[in-house]
Amino acid sequence: MRALLVVNPKATTTSERSRDVLVRALRSEVELEVAYTRRRGHCATLARQAALAGVDLVVTLGGDGTVNEAVNGLLSARPSGEPPDPAALPAFGVVPGGSTNVFARALGLPKDWAEGTSVILEALRERRTRTIGLGRADERYFTFCAGLGLDAAVVRRVERARLHGRVSTPALYLRSTVAQYFLGTDRRHPGITLERPGEAPEADLATVIVQNTAPWTYLGDRPVNPNPDASFELGLDVLAMRVLHVPSTTRTVAQILSRRPDPRGRNVLRLHDVATFTLRTARPQPFQLDGDYLGERDKVQFTSVPAALRVVC
Repeated sequence: MRALLVVNPKATTTSERSRDVLVRALRSEVELEVAYTRRRGHCATLARQAALAGVDLVVTLGGDGTVNEAVNGLLSARPSGEPPDPAALPAFGVVPGGSTNVFARALGLPKDWAEGTSVILEALRERRTRTIGLGRADERYFTFCAGLGLDAAVVRRVERARLHGRVSTPALYLRSTVAQYFLGTDRRHPGITLERPGEAPEADLATVIVQNTAPWTYLGDRPVNPNPDASFELGLDVLAMRVLHVPSTTRTVAQILSRRPDPRGRNVLRLHDVATFTLRTARPQPFQLDGDYLGERDKVQFTSVPAALRVVC
């Protein structure tokens, strides 16, 4: 079996020594080539080239941003206009190397890179794979979540802090969320409209979270679950807040963080197992996919893509 290991050298939870251990472990099972990413978007290019070259397996060592790039690179290798055929693409493996690793943990992999590697090696020996669905926002795929509005603005704030040398921690996300909510968000003028085929539009939404699986993210070891029924095997789930007033927002956040999350209320919109929908905004809003800030958008079309990717887990 031919395999490519794509390493993000800036992965926050691994060292050069641990990478060497990982390479030796994988080479005990597969014919391995190793490539290191050098810039944003490089992982997508490497994954696409591997798929076109007929590689059997692509493994990433990095965080969720590295995973997202690899998945988009793999799926871009299929003929234009054709639906994804997971059997025609390399299988995909993930070794956790970032600060959060939501996708790997949603697959049931341990958050520790060494334990995650052991699971992948065992799956390779047993030829065990799982086929999962993905989400697509316009032409870009995502594995676990997307957001338009407040959560994307928080991601933007965190990324800016990291550019100034801050370490990505739960405390940084909490501080960024509070600062964005009180200082950086127009909470009085909601401007997002959700449109579905055959349904009346849902207007005047303040912020929207889209999930392809649960959890949406992690706060340290604690899963955060706005849509706890979201699944790789179903369509997309949506949680939207109609207003961001302090009392209603505090109540919804408490519901999301509870041991049995089930956010409800007149200011909450939830949709389950949705095949397609479009978000339009009165003014451009911050937008994120899989925890990466992608700028501001005034329109995004979301689509569920069933059975799109084979993963080794």
